[in-house]
Amino acid sequence: MATFYDEMAATALELITEFGQPVMIRDVQPGDYDPVTGFETPGVERERVAQGILLDFTGQEFATNTLLKSGDKKLKIAAKGLEWMPNLLNTVIIQGETWSLIPPLKEINPAGTPLLYELQVRK
Repeated sequence: MATFYDEMAATALELITEFGQPVMIRDVQPGDYDPVTGFETPGVERERVAQGILLDFTGQEFATNTLLKSGDKKLKIAAKGLEWMPNLLNTVIIQGETWSLIPPLKEINPAGTPLLYELQVRK
């Protein structure tokens, strides 16, 4: 039997899928130095499609948050089904444009069930 928060996570995914858009999260893990060859081994890149909604920040958010710059956007991503939580080393691709993640990364996680990630993104 699904818990209340599992149902909420499923509802968040359903609504963001309906009203949002696919977002590619790219994670690149750097390679390691190989002392035998003297070269770095290739890094590992993984990508994951998520469902997200890209929003503008409000004027009040600009007035109270000194980390915001003109052109920054708020990205809300449904957490259900994601294999990993987005981190600052990830990039997101939205409609063919690459965005960097800016701290802080917020996780909406009542009772240990991630529902939503709220991210600040910048080109």
